[in-house]
Amino acid sequence: MPRSTKQIRRRTVLWGTAAAATTAAAGCARVASGDTLGRLRSQGTVRLGIAGEVPYGYVDEQGAFTGEAPELARVIFGRLGIRDVQPVATDFGSLIPGLGSQQFDAVAAGMYVNKERCAQVLFADPEYQMLDGFVVRKGNPKNLRSYEDVVRAEARLASGSGYAQIAHAVGAGYPEKDVVILQDQVAGLNAVESGRVDVFAGTALTARLVVGKSARAEATEPFAPVVDGKPAIDGGAFAFRPTDTALRDAFNTELHRMKKSGELFRVMRRFGFSEAEMTTLTAEELCR
Repeated sequence: MPRSTKQIRRRTVLWGTAAAATTAAAGCARVASGDTLGRLRSQGTVRLGIAGEVPYGYVDEQGAFTGEAPELARVIFGRLGIRDVQPVATDFGSLIPGLGSQQFDAVAAGMYVNKERCAQVLFADPEYQMLDGFVVRKGNPKNLRSYEDVVRAEARLASGSGYAQIAHAVGAGYPEKDVVILQDQVAGLNAVESGRVDVFAGTALTARLVVGKSARAEATEPFAPVVDGKPAIDGGAFAFRPTDTALRDAFNTELHRMKKSGELFRVMRRFGFSEAEMTTLTAEELCR
């Protein structure tokens, strides 16, 4: 929540002085509630909602706050005059509610832009585009390469809390009540390795990274889920509160400069992104 202004408690001040102080306090309140960019510059800190998902936003084994979105945030918010980024960890499904309740100032979790979320938050343009991927047992014994395959095989499917892949599976005919909801991709890998589920659905990048050291699981080839009858490519972006248009627009300006110069890819490839996963998609296109 914005810091409240100090109230004037001295009863001996002259009326004119008190009125001036009240006017100044009101002006400060307007900055806090209506000009988020100005407030963040004044504070010097922006709070970012992350979901502990590699490689998007997480705390590493050394306790460092990192990921493609936090590292991108450090660059962009720094150029906007906000020197410090502060992580606020929550599960993925709580990111949008947490943003709305002002637990943090922006979501920095590689969140997919889609019509449902666009009705709740204001997205920047995506920093990447992505296909879906599965984590399956070695050799892919059930030959699962699409959600339609999962439905036909009556396979046991898991995904992460709030993941877009749940809707992709349901759209292909998989019963929503049968989707096993897990905390993250590591829990998904463990469930596949133990045989609790046959497949874990996530982003193609998440799938290929999490199986890197597994002897019992592998990632499928990336594929485009079918959405409204058409193959879809998703895009991940920062999310802001609907009232924070100025903050989002300032963020977008810096993001597009980084795209044009190639700096964005130099940041993203450190976290496993390929050049093919860079994008010119816009939030407006994805929100439609």
